Amino acid sequence: MNKVVRGPDEAIYDIHDGATLMLGGFGLCGIPENCIAALVKKGIKNLTCISNNAGVDDFGIGLLLQQKQVRKMISSYVGENAEFERQLLSGELLVDLIPQGTLATRCLAAGYGMPAIYTPAGVGTEVAEGKEVRNFKGKDYLLEYAFDADFAIVKAWKGDTMGNLVFHATARNFNPLMAMAGKITIAEVEELVPVGSLDPDSIHTPGIYVHRIFEGKNYQKRIEQLTISQP
Repeated sequence: MNKVVRGPDEAIYDIHDGATLMLGGFGLCGIPENCIAALVKKGIKNLTCISNNAGVDDFGIGLLLQQKQVRKMISSYVGENAEFERQLLSGELLVDLIPQGTLATRCLAAGYGMPAIYTPAGVGTEVAEGKEVRNFKGKDYLLEYAFDADFAIVKAWKGDTMGNLVFHATARNFNPLMAMAGKITIAEVEELVPVGSLDPDSIHTPGIYVHRIFEGKNYQKRIEQLTISQP
């Protein structure tokens, strides 16, 4: 089955107002730049975005926030985005801040078909308010539900026409987890190759999880904070 689409506009054609999206990446590394640009251009509103972070003011999810397209952010780190802060403090944006490990495991649970997990992270804090707590062998754990995302949008280094994906370095942190977890998974890749070109032992996400794939263009690959050692 050939899952290739012509570009980001075709890949996101059925994403609708009010959709819940998983957006891969870690910081600005491995984010689906082309699909985010297409979402901005399409002007979809009231999105719930599940992402490790919220981008920066003029890049990544920050572009969606600028256009007031995001209703709710579910993230673990948002410290690089002044517009996010402004919308949060003004009450324009709903925010669910959760521990990073919990975020990853809730993605994983969704991919595995598990309805929920128990985690010690957040016990005894504001994170635990209103949540079920259960004791296992003398230790308290929170019940956290698996995510329920309409779409997962990820970015890989390489992919083939069957949707098999290979991620590079830090981009492997959240992208493979989210690729497993969406009802529909869209993958943009830096290099699209024929089936059989990828080493089977090097594939991080099997194509069975991916529904649409395309070769992206003009990646900026920006860095949030660049620190260089002094000579």
